[in-house]
Amino acid sequence: MKPGYREIYQRYRQNIRDGVLKPGDRVPSIRLLAQELQVAKKTVEAAYAVLVGEGYLVSRGPQGTCVNPALASVPRPAAPAPALPAGNDGLLTLHEPDGFLRPGIPSLDRFPYKKWLLLCARATRAMRPEEMVNPPVAGFAPLRAAIASYLTISRGVACNADDIFITSGYRGNLLLTLQALLGHGDRVALEEPGYFVGQRLLKARAPALYPVPVDDEGIQVAHLQRHCPDARLAIVTPSHHSPLGVTLSLPRKQQLLAWASQHNAWIVEDDYDGEFHYTRNVLPSLKSLDTDDRVIYIGTFSKTIMPSVRIGYLVMPRSARQAFLESGALFTGGQPLLMQKILAAFLSGGDFYAHLKKMRALYARRREMAIRALHQVYPGVFATPLEDGGMHVVAYLKTATCDEALARVWQQHQLQVNALSPWYLLPEKRYGLIIGYTNLRSQEEAVALLTRAVADTRALLGETG
Repeated sequence: MKPGYREIYQRYRQNIRDGVLKPGDRVPSIRLLAQELQVAKKTVEAAYAVLVGEGYLVSRGPQGTCVNPALASVPRPAAPAPALPAGNDGLLTLHEPDGFLRPGIPSLDRFPYKKWLLLCARATRAMRPEEMVNPPVAGFAPLRAAIASYLTISRGVACNADDIFITSGYRGNLLLTLQALLGHGDRVALEEPGYFVGQRLLKARAPALYPVPVDDEGIQVAHLQRHCPDARLAIVTPSHHSPLGVTLSLPRKQQLLAWASQHNAWIVEDDYDGEFHYTRNVLPSLKSLDTDDRVIYIGTFSKTIMPSVRIGYLVMPRSARQAFLESGALFTGGQPLLMQKILAAFLSGGDFYAHLKKMRALYARRREMAIRALHQVYPGVFATPLEDGGMHVVAYLKTATCDEALARVWQQHQLQVNALSPWYLLPEKRYGLIIGYTNLRSQEEAVALLTRAVADTRALLGETG
């Protein structure tokens, strides 16, 4: 069988890591490698683009492509990677795990690499000497304007370029918000369960946390009102809860906004994958209902473009804009300009909108593949309630509670799923696996991947059942 872009990418990355390919070594041209492997040129282009984006390869124009000379030349021993722990410590590993079914990774095989590389080249050639000093603290003005236009049209957020602050991603969004709005000892409410990175970050910066349960209508605002009287900030994922996938109902949205106004509190709306809804039109954001300027809307390009972009953005509340700008000047100093210029061209030229439209249709099909394959390979083991959108499936264990052990078993077969229970802070939890599907290319591939762990899964469930 002819290799796909993923196999080419993994082969080259492993050869570089093992020292077979050394820093400075040239690699074959796209045309020659495509001929040798008898694959389409775009397959090799896609593999090379990911390797360049991750820093393994560098392109030198007419001189060809080579292994990044800046990489350490000490070869890594060829040994199987140990399985990662399935709890929060394992999810926050310093090294990206290899494997399949990882949640939160956008489609790598359908990204418009040619267009992206063209924009990269144009932005690089257009760099001027005055742009090589410190970047603007709040971000590149054309990118801020493009994001404001996108949010106004697609997410119903009434904002302009002056309201946008460009950050380094999710962590940058959250850290800047905490620095700008919270005082020492201020309490923070967060969803239970909630995003594990946010939990860990909040524990380090705002130790006084209120976990607020989530049900089929989203965060339980009545619980927030009764049990979190002095919360200064609430962090929510209303369009598509992370990780359960439920959408915050309109009555709950109204109650949450009323709570913030009454208590002079703030709401962080993390719209991490709000663009991907499949059974109905894209939902308006919570910020679009905010008439009292209490919502800080945050987003990134990690789910819509690629995680390695490392660019996020937030909509500053106008009453606190100065606090954000001062905190940003002190703690961030602005983001690298080149990637901002590339993103600005991608958004303003219409390519971003076209890409999102294609991905919505693609992800809807791939989600169906994943769910059908899961029940075919593991009949009766999982329940998969169908939520409206997102980029992962939550497969709840029907009877077992050993999701952390099960995740470790699957990770040993390069299936990089997450266990659900570590996302909870309180003792009462649900158990299951969080499974990414956005890079599944066929029903056959989905079945083949899930079949890898069948024997070990049956053995584990048999022992614990």
